[in-house]
Amino acid sequence: MKKTTKPKDQILARTGVIYGIVVVMAVAVFVRIIILQFAQSEKWASMADKIVFRRQVDKAGRGDILSDDGRILASSIPYYTVFMDTRSSGMADTTWANGISGLSRGLSQYVGVNSPDGWRSALTNARKRGDRYYLIKRHVSYETLSDLKQLPIFRHGKFRGGLIYQPENRRIMPNGLLARRTIGYVTEDSLSTIVGIEGSFNSFLAGKDGLKVQQRLTGGAWIDVDNLESVRARPGYDIVTTIDLDLQDAAENALHKQLTKHRAHHGCAVVMEVKTGDVKAIANLEIGSDGRYHETYNFAVGESTEPGSTFKLMSMIAAMEDGVVELDDTINTGDGTVRYYDKVIRDHEEEGLGKITAREVFEHSSNVGTAKIINESYKENPRRYVDRLYSMQLNKPLGLQIKGEGKPLIRYPGDKYWSGISLPMMSHGYEIQLTPLQILAFYNAVANNGKMVKPRFVTEVRDGNRTVKTFGTEVISNAICSRSTVARAQSLLLGVVENGTAKNLKNTNYKIAGKTGTAQIANAKHGYRSGSRISYQASFVGYFPADNPLYSCIVVVSAPSNWVYYGNVVSGPVFKEIADKVYATSFYKPLQALNPDGEEKVKLRDAAEIIRENDLTVSEGVMPDVVGMGLRDAIYLLENSGLRVYYTGHGRVAKQSPPAGARISKGATVSIELRLR
Repeated sequence: MKKTTKPKDQILARTGVIYGIVVVMAVAVFVRIIILQFAQSEKWASMADKIVFRRQVDKAGRGDILSDDGRILASSIPYYTVFMDTRSSGMADTTWANGISGLSRGLSQYVGVNSPDGWRSALTNARKRGDRYYLIKRHVSYETLSDLKQLPIFRHGKFRGGLIYQPENRRIMPNGLLARRTIGYVTEDSLSTIVGIEGSFNSFLAGKDGLKVQQRLTGGAWIDVDNLESVRARPGYDIVTTIDLDLQDAAENALHKQLTKHRAHHGCAVVMEVKTGDVKAIANLEIGSDGRYHETYNFAVGESTEPGSTFKLMSMIAAMEDGVVELDDTINTGDGTVRYYDKVIRDHEEEGLGKITAREVFEHSSNVGTAKIINESYKENPRRYVDRLYSMQLNKPLGLQIKGEGKPLIRYPGDKYWSGISLPMMSHGYEIQLTPLQILAFYNAVANNGKMVKPRFVTEVRDGNRTVKTFGTEVISNAICSRSTVARAQSLLLGVVENGTAKNLKNTNYKIAGKTGTAQIANAKHGYRSGSRISYQASFVGYFPADNPLYSCIVVVSAPSNWVYYGNVVSGPVFKEIADKVYATSFYKPLQALNPDGEEKVKLRDAAEIIRENDLTVSEGVMPDVVGMGLRDAIYLLENSGLRVYYTGHGRVAKQSPPAGARISKGATVSIELRLR
């Protein structure tokens, strides 16, 4: 008999199966939760973290490079990425309704991209979507951001106006070409390419990077968020250089004028303070494919060439120090030629100078006379001559604060390329190589009564107003020779300008001492001559005022054309123009004082050499006068007066709007135009 299952039992059985399945699934889910929570928690948290959050290096702000008086040579200026939180919790509906039209017009004016109607439509749609980080614009300047902050809605700030902005930095040189190569750079991808002060002092300028946490937004954009893991970056230190911007401007303008006039390939000019070795100006210009001159290479530091006649000073000092020549000794230069083996050395005078004194040999830059003095005095023992040059540190690099110094080359008897003509050729600046700065350091030592100091580019590392490190004057040699020899060398250099090859530089206001130099430039393939063409290098190096030297200076112009290549004509005028500028302004440096009312004033000397005063305490509601100021000083004065600044150009303030003395309200925008002199 077949057993009949009761409906109740069937229901219970089915319920039990379902219950069992549910229990098994619940256990499986629970086990999975346990696994995810404990065994795989780090894995999944990491994946989620990578999807929603990321950790990025927070680049430290790079320090400024400053001139000797604190004006900016290189700085990182802020740029911003601007967003709008269209659903900011503090934004009232009335704020949106009353301000959207004005905001749209302002965005069209300052940001562009869309018309006012286009911006209104875009922002309205973003608000409907609930966008919390709607991108307004990337790479927004500080001036534009200041304008955006004043617009309807945005003027209420982040929480009530939805304005969000994140900073980024870009390196600028406010003075354009001025000392660009000496200021230098560091490549972003690697520190293997370092140039100038930026490169050599990168460890101070770079600061210390931090850590920031970013959250990914809808659409893939990332925004910084506050997080306990965030580590604030430490900004870089500032570097105070020896550069005097006014002298730098004068040096570059004078050099550019002569390079253009003589259609030269490149040139350099360096001005150095005699006692300290401070490099006050260093200009390097080379003609580009566009026919204009640019700072492409630091020739003063890095180009080691045969100096020509400027080396005659070193030869004469060696001869005087060794007692082999007196300045009134007679030297027979004959018809201006002398042969050593297969080499004929010539003077520039077609008929020669005949019998002249050793002093006149130097003053008239006689190649024949110099070669005879050195060869006849040292031919039996050439090592004595070279040892004397070595004792004056001429074979050693200066060890500068910036990289890229060219190596000096002074051959020694017995070297591979030493020959029978080496001694007479070396005497007047051939078969040796020196950089312009190495030559200047030696002449500076003569001006400094024999003490050779190392050229200095940087004096201080600063953290705000705190000094982190100082760099004092370094002495290379306390005495390159005896004081009596230095005194005679000084008289020789003065005689070049008073009686010799540089008489065109003589003036009644102050005395210049120096030496002209004209050297043929050797070509690697063709020697000194390529067909009928010979390239020349024109130089002038010396110091001023001759009776109390304050500054030394060298000017080197390479490959001048138009068949004019003598140092007194090509390089001398650059030296003279720089020296005149220094002489005219040396007693009118910026001077701070307090007027009877206790207000701080600054005295400035403008291009017309008229002393005027700019009151740093601005009368309320009156536009101050910033014409003639550098960018940093002008911005400081104007922004501290409650004004917003918009500027264009490089150099010093040439124009301002509104003009000085005009009535102006706090928060108004001021436009200034900067120009290089």
